[in-house]
Amino acid sequence: MNIHDVVNFAIRIEENGERFYREAAEVITNQPVKELFQRLAQEETGHKKTFEKLLSGLGDYRPPETYEGEYFAYLKDFIDGKAVFKDHPRIGELAKASSTVGALDFAIQRELDSMLYYQEIKKFVDARQGNTIDLIIDEERKHFAILSKLRGEVTGS
Repeated sequence: MNIHDVVNFAIRIEENGERFYREAAEVITNQPVKELFQRLAQEETGHKKTFEKLLSGLGDYRPPETYEGEYFAYLKDFIDGKAVFKDHPRIGELAKASSTVGALDFAIQRELDSMLYYQEIKKFVDARQGNTIDLIIDEERKHFAILSKLRGEVTGS
């Protein structure tokens, strides 16, 4: 694994996070939660753009492939099936989170998972890039705090 892999993984995680928040916003009836999920979807899109900019500054990279497209197929399958925000949330994770509290709990856990992932990838980048990742971690931390606060308001605890 190299830095290109790490950043491509991060991009895919942000894409899946954006998709989760948009789809969750469609099924949640609690208006404050719906609005928060819509906002978080937009922020995930911004995080993706940050990582794409970081990736473009890393120079060209040609992953070893047996056939064209193998690398990105692997990347998609790995991230969608194993990491942080899974690809088809309505079929899997969102079905479990059909209640407002369930959706909030799921989102809170995913933000924690994202923070952990980004903390780990900092080990693979230079200091300047690490500072960019710190900004993303701070955003994920804000998402966690907002989601946790709203969960408390929804549950009355």
